[in-house]
Amino acid sequence: MGSTVIDIPDGETVAAAPKERKTKKFDSCCLANINIISFLREKKNRHDIKKVIHSIKVGIALVLVSLLYLLNPLYNQVGDNAMWAIMTVVVIFEFFAGATLSKGLNRGIGTVLGGGLGCLAAAFAQAVGGIGRAIIVGISVFIFGAAATYTRQVPNIKKKYDYAVTIFILTFNLVVVSGLRAEEVLVLARSRLSTIVMGFAICIFISLLVFPIWASDELHDSFVSRFQDLARSLEGFSKEYFADITEKEKKSSANYFSSCKSILQSKPKDESLVLFARWEPWHGKFGFSYPWRKYLQLGEELRDLATIILSLKGCLKTPTQSSEALRQSIKEPCEEIVSSLAWALRELGESIKTMRKCRSEDAIVPKLKSVRLELSLIMTPSILGTNLEKADGLGLASLVYSLMEMVEKMEELAKEVEELGELGGFHKNS
Repeated sequence: MGSTVIDIPDGETVAAAPKERKTKKFDSCCLANINIISFLREKKNRHDIKKVIHSIKVGIALVLVSLLYLLNPLYNQVGDNAMWAIMTVVVIFEFFAGATLSKGLNRGIGTVLGGGLGCLAAAFAQAVGGIGRAIIVGISVFIFGAAATYTRQVPNIKKKYDYAVTIFILTFNLVVVSGLRAEEVLVLARSRLSTIVMGFAICIFISLLVFPIWASDELHDSFVSRFQDLARSLEGFSKEYFADITEKEKKSSANYFSSCKSILQSKPKDESLVLFARWEPWHGKFGFSYPWRKYLQLGEELRDLATIILSLKGCLKTPTQSSEALRQSIKEPCEEIVSSLAWALRELGESIKTMRKCRSEDAIVPKLKSVRLELSLIMTPSILGTNLEKADGLGLASLVYSLMEMVEKMEELAKEVEELGELGGFHKNS
């Protein structure tokens, strides 16, 4: 009788290999998620430390300005007007140094203009006397109040000088309607202005010299992190799209796309930080003429790119998703394409972080051109076959079209970063 020998150990080895590969893939995915979570926690901790520092600085400023009340020699000089110094600290001390400087100067401009015009109107009303005094006060309050309120609705003024206009209206009405004589108004305005200047000086001294929190650093670092977030989102989508069914059950696209959603909502914050950064003095690596407005254009490009990456989420849904066989046939070239796009994003972010001119013409643009060529090769009849009119082909076409859009947007983004390097005086790569 013949016999057949079955090598069971070898069979066990062959069967175990795919499981080991799946385990390694799952472990690498878990490690990536852990790294993202730890990065977010570290970022949150740094922001919490800044909050504590800001709170301590405000407390120190309030203690210093309270000395105007606590010390008799100082109180004898300023009297009850010391209250205005305390109010100034409470109102103008902001989280960022640029915001404090902006609000302080706005308060000074509004106080000086409102007090000066109020004194003139009060002096004129006092000279007329009688019932004409009340008429002049009423007319002046109406004209200046209405005109100032109208200017608050002008977009550029509202964005930059809204607080100054508010203080102008308040100060003008307090001075005009006070009913004091002209000479008493001048004395009161001078004493109050001096205490406001004291409060402003204390705020600026502590904000700029004691552990300053710069809006420019916050803006700069936030843009660097956005490039990293978009690269991680793109890589996360690629891993989930080309994973098999068992791996997809263990993954969630929420972590990958949450950063894209936050980028889409970043415009108001960017505009505020740019406004505050332009008020800040020369510090560190940022000079007086640094092109902060260029960051607004970069933000628009990044939001467009985040929109395209979010649109890829539709490719993960079952009705529009390509079949397993078709996805596996394009897995290798698509993963290389995604890897190239993520590399380009990180290169652009690193260029901004280190303030060195990016190699857009030498490395990034040629890389994007090769990606465009690879995408055109994917959409060939040999790969699509007869699936073009089916859901498989449509899902793949949607994916490739989104990637092509991404390449075009990244070419524009590379140009913006290069222009930022030219205007901001970035160093050349050694």
